[in-house]
Amino acid sequence: MSELLVDFITSLDGYASGEGWPGLWGLEGPEYLAWLGEQPEVTYLMGANTYRLMSGFAAGEMSAGKDELRLDEEVSFDELTQASKVVFSTSLDEPLTWANSTLVRDDPVEAVRAMKGRDSGLLSTIGSLKLCRSLLRAGLVDRFRVVMFPVITGATGAERIYDGYPDVALAMTGHRTFDDSIQLVEYRPRVLDHPPLHPGG
Repeated sequence: MSELLVDFITSLDGYASGEGWPGLWGLEGPEYLAWLGEQPEVTYLMGANTYRLMSGFAAGEMSAGKDELRLDEEVSFDELTQASKVVFSTSLDEPLTWANSTLVRDDPVEAVRAMKGRDSGLLSTIGSLKLCRSLLRAGLVDRFRVVMFPVITGATGAERIYDGYPDVALAMTGHRTFDDSIQLVEYRPRVLDHPPLHPGG
């Protein structure tokens, strides 16, 4: 049976990106990058918007204000290209151009439920905030991991990660600090019907 990891990279105040900030807020360090390269084999799950963005980067398309990928970024996207990817979308057309990508038009919750029961190994989301929220609400997420970079993006933050989430209890299963500044925390999530101190709870 597969295990499902929801994996986020955020600012301290819970944003996935910030206007004008470079990727990973320009603060990724050697320890963190080395750790990224040590991750186990995984099948990545994503929605259409994340697919368009990431496949564009992998093909050499740059975001505004950026001329080229750094060497470590190129290596990261090469690894993503080689990995298995499942893309949930009703707007994309087959065949998908990014290598090792499979398009699934079925309901993502039911499709992931079937994948977890049928396959082995690790499934991990990448970006795709709406997809992650749906999978968490359905109780399919086994591990919830957040890497927090030491910035607060109150003025420029974009993509608030936790808007629309249910209440979730988090039991910590691991933590680590990279480069004396980047904090990783990992939890086992449990979706709550109501706060734990609710009468009768």
